Amino acid sequence: MPKAKVLVIVPYPMTEAERANRAAQQQAVRLGPDIEFHYRSTRAAPTGFVGGHDMALVDLAILEVGLSAEEEGFAAVCIDTVSDSGMAALRSVLAIPVIGPGRAAMLYALTLGERFSILAMWQRWRHLYAKTLDEMQLWPKCASIRAIDVAPDSRNLLSGKEDQVFPLLAAEGMKCVADGADVIILGSTTMHQAAPYLQKHLPVPVINPGPLSYKLVEAVLGLGLSHSKKTYPKPLVPKAKVLRAMFDAAAKHPMR
Repeated sequence: MPKAKVLVIVPYPMTEAERANRAAQQQAVRLGPDIEFHYRSTRAAPTGFVGGHDMALVDLAILEVGLSAEEEGFAAVCIDTVSDSGMAALRSVLAIPVIGPGRAAMLYALTLGERFSILAMWQRWRHLYAKTLDEMQLWPKCASIRAIDVAPDSRNLLSGKEDQVFPLLAAEGMKCVADGADVIILGSTTMHQAAPYLQKHLPVPVINPGPLSYKLVEAVLGLGLSHSKKTYPKPLVPKAKVLRAMFDAAAKHPMR
């Protein structure tokens, strides 16, 4: 029986080596032998998700990458950003499951404890979490959103900065616990390298959103489930060709 192929959409244009940093998230989760993950970058996207301008662009960029996933034989799509950018749009055009790690992490946190905190790199990403908390009406379950305010490196991640960043995150994580968090969620898939350190040094569960989304998509496929088309209806007039043409042009002037 062929393996189920899952497309993981990385939100930034990247080299193969940079994508390998993202693919390393698989080392943190046990997966069955009948599933495999393929990483693909957007062709053009903003360098940081700061405000509505950037969010609109990255929604389109991720939508464009995933448009043909079903036709290409993928069984599911994972989005490699806690912002869940493009998730709703892709769910409207695909019948296969599309998993966003942001809302998945928040909902899963509530199976492990009563309240969670989000531990982030950058305070300027607060709006990403606020959006999902608003949509899911989860503010009463969120003890805090804290950040160490170190600008993230979405391509090289935390490599070479472990000695500086990991203790800062642990110290901020202890503040989350003092805020009342029973569970801590890492605020970005770019932080996945810090998960083992934080899981060792913090007294509450620490959720690593990327690997969680991989395990969740495996479970969804195993159960034969997908998202509700009542919630995510198909567009009346699909504009795939228009979107492709837009990114054909944008790729000539990548936003890096």
